[in-house]
Amino acid sequence: MQKKITTLVLSLICLGSMAQESITEKLYETYGTYKEPTLDKRRVKHSQIQPLINVFDTNPKFEVQKVGESIEGRDLKLISVGSGDQNIFLWSQMHGDEPTATLAIFDILNFLDAPEFKSEKEQILSNLKLHFLPMLNPDGAEVYQRRNTLGIDINRDALRLQSPEGRVLKRIRDSLDAKFGFNLHDQSKYYNAELTSKPATISYLATAYNYEKDINEVRANAMKVIVFMNNIIQKYAPGQVGRYSDDFEPRAFGDNIAKWGTSLILIESGGYANDVEKQEIRKLNYTSILSALYTIANGSFKDIPIANYEEIPRNDRKLFDLKIENLTYELLGKDYILDLGINRQEVDLVGHNDFYYKSIIMDQGDLSTYYGYETFDATGYKVVPPYVFQGQKSQLGDMVQTLKNGVAYLSHRNLGPHAFTPEPLHRMELGYQLPDFKLAVGQNPTFFLKKDGEITHAIINGFLLDLSKPLNDQNFGNALIYR
Repeated sequence: MQKKITTLVLSLICLGSMAQESITEKLYETYGTYKEPTLDKRRVKHSQIQPLINVFDTNPKFEVQKVGESIEGRDLKLISVGSGDQNIFLWSQMHGDEPTATLAIFDILNFLDAPEFKSEKEQILSNLKLHFLPMLNPDGAEVYQRRNTLGIDINRDALRLQSPEGRVLKRIRDSLDAKFGFNLHDQSKYYNAELTSKPATISYLATAYNYEKDINEVRANAMKVIVFMNNIIQKYAPGQVGRYSDDFEPRAFGDNIAKWGTSLILIESGGYANDVEKQEIRKLNYTSILSALYTIANGSFKDIPIANYEEIPRNDRKLFDLKIENLTYELLGKDYILDLGINRQEVDLVGHNDFYYKSIIMDQGDLSTYYGYETFDATGYKVVPPYVFQGQKSQLGDMVQTLKNGVAYLSHRNLGPHAFTPEPLHRMELGYQLPDFKLAVGQNPTFFLKKDGEITHAIINGFLLDLSKPLNDQNFGNALIYR
């Protein structure tokens, strides 16, 4: 008899898992139906989301309330939906330059308002009441910076509560006595899943509530849901999940919210190849968060072993945008073999709506334990320093041939107002003196690669160009203008 009961329980768990998997796949496949089209860039500002919030404010399904203001007086609004007795609190962009989940929140709200997935939404909204605070740090978002106008990290203000934004977060958590909290962030794209070349596209953390990192029921529930979400992400970004360090930080909101009794799930959106605006990562947030809400609503997460949480690889930080391996570099008459790690740093433009790239060499030497989004094996290739051409661009002729001739800089009078140029050729003001060429950490990576006596590749501002292929077909960002 006992064996029959056990078999029945296992069968029910299996059926529940299959049903959940089917929902997840449908969420992923139909995502385009619910994606908010007005938010198509990651540099999103407070003024852009207000019309969307106003639409939900007029919708009887939703409750919208002003819960406070930022230091500069921008409204902080909470959007609530559902009738269940478990409060779930989700907030995003407490760091102003971490907007990926903010975009996903509006996709999720669109989904909750749509007629499809009726039975699944009934399950979620009859058991849970969801509360979304989509932009906690609108002043930081305005200038695309991590900190608020006071210059503090809101996520380190849980004890002093000096920021109005932090006080709002604490007050909402306490008033809701939320069962689960989703603390939604972005992390550097240079994190990788430990001991792999794969980016940590999504990283999770069930925050500790004390220095001992004890696991009580509150933290265990967060771990179980994270294991569930990890299994989802593995289907669409296999191997691209990391686990954040759980060292206790007594000033942090996540750690304190876990201490106050809410199962806290930290989600960090990292990097994904060829996803500059993080649109695929946004989709992964949407799919995994909605699936998590469904498993919380039906309670199926409770059967997940917490031991599986420790199996998620730790976050590491060993990724470069471009890694060049086994490069021959001549210095003082001798040849040396170097690896280069190059990162393409983003520089905000006026208005903080867009950016250009200014690349640097982050490291050089033996980088055999590091990885690249793009990796080039330069065995047999020698570094060729770049030349400066003085004159008009019209005198240069074909751009590919110009690069094959080793020209990387054009020196002339009419530079225009910008700090960058979309063409793979730096521009310099007449009289500007470049420092003597060398490969060094902190320098802009601009040089050429020669093999068998011929220049075959150009590295311009950290972008690798294969000169045997059309330049328009290659992933080039921009060159720089020097004054």
